[in-house]
Amino acid sequence: MSVAVRFAPSPTGLLHVGNVRLALVNWLFARKAGGTFLLRLDDTDEERSKPEYAEGIERDLTWLGLTWDRFARESDRYGRYDEVAAALKASGRLYPCYETPEELNLKRASLVSQGRPPIYDRAALRLTDADRARLESEGRKPHWRFKLEHTPVEWTDLVRGPVHFEGSALSDPVLIREDGRPLYTLTSVVDDADLAITHVIRGEDHVANTAVQIQIFEALTNIEGGGAVPVFAHLPLLTDAAGQGLSKRLGSLSVASLREEEGIEPMALASLLAKLGTSDAIEPRLTLDELVAEFDIAKVSRGTPKFDPEELLRLNARILHLLPFERVAGELAALGLDDADAAFWEAVRPNLSRVAEARDWWAVTHAPVVPAADDPAFLAEAAALLPEEPWDLSTWGTWTGAVKAKTGRKGKDLFLPLRRALTGRDHGPELKNLLPLIGRTRAQKRLAGETA
Repeated sequence: MSVAVRFAPSPTGLLHVGNVRLALVNWLFARKAGGTFLLRLDDTDEERSKPEYAEGIERDLTWLGLTWDRFARESDRYGRYDEVAAALKASGRLYPCYETPEELNLKRASLVSQGRPPIYDRAALRLTDADRARLESEGRKPHWRFKLEHTPVEWTDLVRGPVHFEGSALSDPVLIREDGRPLYTLTSVVDDADLAITHVIRGEDHVANTAVQIQIFEALTNIEGGGAVPVFAHLPLLTDAAGQGLSKRLGSLSVASLREEEGIEPMALASLLAKLGTSDAIEPRLTLDELVAEFDIAKVSRGTPKFDPEELLRLNARILHLLPFERVAGELAALGLDDADAAFWEAVRPNLSRVAEARDWWAVTHAPVVPAADDPAFLAEAAALLPEEPWDLSTWGTWTGAVKAKTGRKGKDLFLPLRRALTGRDHGPELKNLLPLIGRTRAQKRLAGETA
């Protein structure tokens, strides 16, 4: 059996790190098994689904390298959902209900006040044809519930292990709204069955849904035939560093903001999300192939993983310190550093947390700098000893060795005044790497206290 998984976001907001973690885990699972990854937009919530959010989902996944093998959109499949609903109605598994939201709320409140679970009482099943005709003549339109069988529902979850629900403890779910539109509980099952999804990997907030949906899968199999119920895996939901839940509508830790505002590298985010909540150490990885090779869903624990932006930033820096120039050339060009080359990148990358910080060091090496020439006599002696060009990585050591021998200075007293004069800063990349980029003419002027 070929493995087939899906990532099925609703385009009702920005993807946050919790959403994209599920996409990544599904993608890694598929690639490790040599299977396929489906991107499906669950967009039947027409009021809240927006084209810009759908485009944002595709943009975020593409940025991370999570390419999809198949694509589907629920709004293209209404005819199929109508067909399935008609079959379930004909089989007696889908029945009309006429309670208003206010009446249902009163029923729930009454049950809760009695210490009983708020399970629908199936009153609609006791309605006669005359009752239904009367209610509809009053202007009521039915919503449709799926009649669950009061038998045990069991599955072996790839994360949670054996899971058991009593059918009698579950409330018959609404599958069709009053306006005739299908709800997620139905559409998701129909899509997973029609598109031959073998493994459903999603958040633990869907565990109770799974118990219901397994019975819908079984009902469809009895009516139409078809494949087996998928294997399920329910991952603990990601929280922020304070333990709070994440929300698309609030824009909490959105992928777009991490990319566009925080300057995070895609492999930094992937390296962190692939390991959060697992037994593996979090280490920088430069390719998704490395993460695929290390992936095993059995490593996912049931503890709640926390997403710490500071940890992501530290990992981002470690990634940058390893990236070759070819991997960042496009980003540097987008910053306006079209002339940046491998020598520049290798000189400055050990001091970067974000690629955008390279602009500061480009200015130091290629633009006028106001030197901190606060020891002019010493700097004049040092300038007189500057070697002739061409310069390379050995020039700094040769020059400072000569300055040390001439002045008797060493350590901080030798190096700090030179750094402050040459860069205008107290800290930064190694000067053996920067000096050839600054060049002799510019260095000589800065040592003399001139802006150059």
